[in-house]
Amino acid sequence: MESPWDETATSETATENEWAKISSDFTNAGYREGITAGKESALQEGFDSGFATVGAPLGRDIGFLRGMASALTAILQSNVCDHPEKDALLSEARDIAANLAVVRYTDVVPRDLEAEAHAREHLQEDDPMDENEELSEKRKMEGLEDMLSRLTAGAHNADAAQKSRPTMDDVRLLEGRLHALSARLGINVDRS
Repeated sequence: MESPWDETATSETATENEWAKISSDFTNAGYREGITAGKESALQEGFDSGFATVGAPLGRDIGFLRGMASALTAILQSNVCDHPEKDALLSEARDIAANLAVVRYTDVVPRDLEAEAHAREHLQEDDPMDENEELSEKRKMEGLEDMLSRLTAGAHNADAAQKSRPTMDDVRLLEGRLHALSARLGINVDRS
């Protein structure tokens, strides 16, 4: 004969098991959410810092140089300019503008030694690092940019772009050439 206590005991055990499973599920979900929130927080903090100290200043500087080269080219192409060396100066402005046009952020951004060390650690652990979709798309886009610059920058610059990417030193040389060109035209460039 079955005891009524057996049914109660089975019901209590089932309830305890169910409670343990729910508790475990909530604990695991909370852990995953905490890990995700921590990663997002660190990612956002890293982005904010990189954008403020590297990305925005570099973008602003390259944009300024490109704008300056375009403005000098436009001035030299206009009827307003009657400089005796107008054709040579126009050629110089166009060459500087073409060289600045092929500069990408990845060409001039300082190396992230910490990220490189982290990547080397993963490679040493034989951890397969699949190229993520975003990186793959970025490489495809840079390849398209290279092809476009070879079409529009002229044969000289296309060969240079194909051989090696510009560096920050190249950008500094172009900036010096821009300042020399503006000085020859009697134009004072103030960045403030």
